[in-house]
Amino acid sequence: MDWSKTDLLNAYVNPTSLLQHQIDSFNRFLDFGLKRVIEQQGTIEPNVEGFSLKLNNIRIDRPSIIEADSSRRVILPNEARLRNLTYSAPMFVEFVPVVKGIEKPASFGEVFVGELPIMLKSNACNIKGMTRSQLIENGEDPDEPGGYFVIKGTERVLIGLEDLAPNRIMTTKEKNNSQVISKVFSTSANFRAKCTVIRDSKGMFGVSFPMAPRSISLTLILHALGVQPKDMLHNLATQSARNDMLLNIEESGIADMQPIDAMMEIGRLAAPGQAKEYQLKRAETEIDTYLLPHIGTDKEDRSDKAKYLIDMAKKASLVANNYVKQDDKDHYANKRVKYSGELIEELFAYAFKFFVKDVKYQIERTSARGRRMTIQTIISPVTLTEKINYAMGTGNWVAGQSGVSQVLDRTNLTSSYAHLRRVKSPLAKKHPHFKARDLHGTYWGKICPTETPEGQEVGLTKYLSVMAKVTVGADEKFTMDKIQEIAKVDKD
Repeated sequence: MDWSKTDLLNAYVNPTSLLQHQIDSFNRFLDFGLKRVIEQQGTIEPNVEGFSLKLNNIRIDRPSIIEADSSRRVILPNEARLRNLTYSAPMFVEFVPVVKGIEKPASFGEVFVGELPIMLKSNACNIKGMTRSQLIENGEDPDEPGGYFVIKGTERVLIGLEDLAPNRIMTTKEKNNSQVISKVFSTSANFRAKCTVIRDSKGMFGVSFPMAPRSISLTLILHALGVQPKDMLHNLATQSARNDMLLNIEESGIADMQPIDAMMEIGRLAAPGQAKEYQLKRAETEIDTYLLPHIGTDKEDRSDKAKYLIDMAKKASLVANNYVKQDDKDHYANKRVKYSGELIEELFAYAFKFFVKDVKYQIERTSARGRRMTIQTIISPVTLTEKINYAMGTGNWVAGQSGVSQVLDRTNLTSSYAHLRRVKSPLAKKHPHFKARDLHGTYWGKICPTETPEGQEVGLTKYLSVMAKVTVGADEKFTMDKIQEIAKVDKD
């Protein structure tokens, strides 16, 4: 059979949508992301003795509005556009009061907590599954592609954000090759911490991570994590890496220290002049919470963190001595693109923290006044709804990002499809970033090699190739659990 380019493109496009990646990403958020945020919160523990709220489940209803007579009815996207409304669905969370350790499930039950904007043509959309004649009858466009939101009557699209892959060691030479830096963006439970191991020209290693006072000696942290000096030389493949570690052990003076002394030294650097008990607690909190949080945040995870830091130092030494090449930050295997589902999950987790804070305050205020605690005095749906709608309406996102939510380009059909397939780099437009703006060979089949704006955004704002397929990712915890099960079977 003689296949033409048009036949191949039609065979790919007809069964699916060019915007399917946006819809699949949002559907994944509905199926897993919402529950994940609720499970991470678990319970709300106000400063009231013997009382807490347990969060059991979250449910999304169909998109609807509350009319002037306080009645709620189902709404379709076109009505939301015409009446300048937000096409959103009510969220309900099941709250279970826990009084002195005893659950009382019959007290509160399912409670309305706020509105969530719904993507058109997603599983929660009211026009999903309608036939062509039904869409026309209800005043909807029968060729509606979906993949965007309606916020106060305005069609808005979430732009894909390109970023370095999380939880992956990236080693590069910097500052005219005088430093070699191994860095990892440790990401877990919507918390992102940049952790780096820096090797200077003399071979000394320093570690930096959030909340750390400054660059701390690698061997000092390893000793605080429970690693003895002689064990720090294990798994170092080359003599140069062993020499670097021996130099660090000798210079840091940890040979005469106990692990508790190393932890106290970190505490002294973090909180100078404070009581020793506070310094120790501060050091333990920093190491357990902010150092490589994707590995874990418990004391039992310290040995795994130490092994990971040694691997980062080993890779820095190998790159510094030219045993291996430095990592290419612009290689697309080292990047990930976050679309609507992941972006909404970040926003929802951020807004939900404020919601939990408000619930705590209301519980404490009600208890202090000696009033009877009712769900009307505790829950305020406005908090969650306003935070989400503000970010969706302005584009100002979590962690200071801007331009994430944009007004959908309706110049013509092609421009609308292109806008929904846009990929945006987090790099600043004002800086040169020559390498990041260049066309990298690994774009082939993923990013269009020619479509990019002129001027400051050249090379930073890109578009998916026509036949690019975006995977929605996998649950890392599920994968790790299966690997550990297999390893346990092999060991037995």
